[in-house]
Amino acid sequence: MRLGFALLALLLSLPLSAAQLHLELDGSSRTLDSADLLRMPQAREINIEQDVSYKRPMRYRAVPLATLLQGIKADDHLQAVALDGFAAEMPAAPLLQEGPARAWLAIEDPAAPWPALGNGKPSAGPFYLVWTAPQASGIRPEQWPFQIATIRRLATVEQRFPALLPDPKLPAEGPVRQGFALFQQNCLACHRLNGAGDAQFGPDLNMPHNPTEYFQPGFLRQYIRDPQSLRQWPQARMPGFAESVLSEEELDALLAYLGHMAKRRP
Repeated sequence: MRLGFALLALLLSLPLSAAQLHLELDGSSRTLDSADLLRMPQAREINIEQDVSYKRPMRYRAVPLATLLQGIKADDHLQAVALDGFAAEMPAAPLLQEGPARAWLAIEDPAAPWPALGNGKPSAGPFYLVWTAPQASGIRPEQWPFQIATIRRLATVEQRFPALLPDPKLPAEGPVRQGFALFQQNCLACHRLNGAGDAQFGPDLNMPHNPTEYFQPGFLRQYIRDPQSLRQWPQARMPGFAESVLSEEELDALLAYLGHMAKRRP
């Protein structure tokens, strides 16, 4: 019995093993582990003044994400897939720029793991996309995916998932089309719509029913702003979207898109 406890204590004291990052960018794939990335000559210590996930200042060992995106052009489209199925759609242009906002891949050192994101939750590792000076380029919270396992180049959302498209007769600058862009930025990472999308994290937002059909308008706005104020349970994972992230005008446009898509089921 004592030997068993000693072995368990030894296992718990050992550092975590190196994690692997899969890159699928140019028709082939390559894998880098955390030890490789931590040793890269471009790796450095960076300070994040207000970390989106930890809600406080953080310090990371990180590499500029652009150094890993070999062969990627500004008009390419990327996707970061997390261990839990979160799939963040990412235009390549902001990820490649050197400033003012700059994208970094933070690497969790197995010998010095990051803190948990909350009680009973894992850390943001093994790989986390963070930004320095994010406000300079209007970087949104959904552009900070954590627990990344894979980064891949894909066709655009419009090309991959035509079931998400609003009526082509609508004006390009109208609220529904603006709402479609906001849906891609803020919702598609967790949700599908009409069965379309790569995320496996949250429910489909149009099948079998659209939230604009079963929520009263005021309660739907409240739910998007602060989900826990309307439906409170310990396992809830949907974040709230404050006005600093999604303005009232943008929320109007997002709801216009959802309401429009309620009439465009397959």
